Amino acid sequence: MCSIPGVGLLKLLMLSVMVFTLTTSCEREPLLHLHREEIDIKLPIVDYELDVVWDYELIYGFSYDWRAEWYYGEDPQLFGGEGDDILGYRKPSVFELRRYYTGDVPNAPHTQKEEFLIKGYHFTHHYNWGFYDILVWNEITPVEPDDAVSIHIDETTTLDSVFAYTNSTTRNVSLPNKSKATRSRYQPEELFSAYDRAEEIDRNLTGFVWDPERNLFVKNLSATLEPLTYIYLTQIILHDNDGRIIGVDGNADLSGMASSTNVNTGHTGSEPIPVYYNCNMKRHIDVKGEDVDIVGGRVMTFGICNQNNYHISRGPISEEKDADRHYIDCTFLFNNGSEKTMSFDVTDQVRTLYKGGVLTVHINAKDIEIPDKKGGSGFDAVVEEEEEVIKEIEM
Repeated sequence: MCSIPGVGLLKLLMLSVMVFTLTTSCEREPLLHLHREEIDIKLPIVDYELDVVWDYELIYGFSYDWRAEWYYGEDPQLFGGEGDDILGYRKPSVFELRRYYTGDVPNAPHTQKEEFLIKGYHFTHHYNWGFYDILVWNEITPVEPDDAVSIHIDETTTLDSVFAYTNSTTRNVSLPNKSKATRSRYQPEELFSAYDRAEEIDRNLTGFVWDPERNLFVKNLSATLEPLTYIYLTQIILHDNDGRIIGVDGNADLSGMASSTNVNTGHTGSEPIPVYYNCNMKRHIDVKGEDVDIVGGRVMTFGICNQNNYHISRGPISEEKDADRHYIDCTFLFNNGSEKTMSFDVTDQVRTLYKGGVLTVHINAKDIEIPDKKGGSGFDAVVEEEEEVIKEIEM
């Protein structure tokens, strides 16, 4: 059998090139052409960072100094905090996360969900190819360790939305212009949420970066949780009281507020309800050189009915958008042993401060008729907001 000179050398050179190619390919940067079906890679992971914000300037778009409006001051018995804690939120650190996989279709109806409990502000997990909707809200905790939780989370009505609501109290509230008493609701705890739709994990790994320490591709996402519950500080300033009103029974309601909210969208429910809270009376407080008595309280609510609080317009809520009026109800105790429940219209203030703030009522105690002790108690007329002295806020 004859041989051709140089063929053996050629084979040797070809083999050397193949070995060199295989050797150098092991040292290449990570493969980026991942759209090829024949390439098998590990599923990427997503680092999800959480943040929680609440700031009046961000909410209203103008500087609102609630401290300048608040004359009642601190009251550990009512508020459980001091200084900024009176109106401030407690920043949560434990969160519920729901991950909805919609396959290759963005914004599709939810057919399955995964549940995660996050302790801290970082969540890392593997993702399949396709689209995801991600919902996060804070774990609901009572204000005091022994208190029951008021907020109920409903995930059973539909997979596409999560709802939050509170239960009714046993307290009946006689509201103005109502033919019968209305049962008040407990105030909700602090609730924050964030909802991201159609987050895509594609095979080209758009938005991913290579992490050499973990030896895989990583995508960084972040979510900012915004409040779905809003704090109001209420104060009824009694001018010229002179001992006529000696206290309150400790119970109050802020009416016309939403009974529920959509955790995904921030859209509040359509049912207006009174929200029950506690109040107290302080004597001899100096307000711009005048000695007055003040009934103060702090109430948490879901806000105004039928509002999409994530996309609410800047500036006061119009009457067309808010069909309900808002009243503060409380019961005064008089120096003859009698008592009277009164209702004060704060509609315009609530519509201006639609995400919380100070609600102030000014009344002259001498204009309140002391009820006959023999009659026991009663419900008195509404003090219209037009009669109040309301300090203007620069918008």
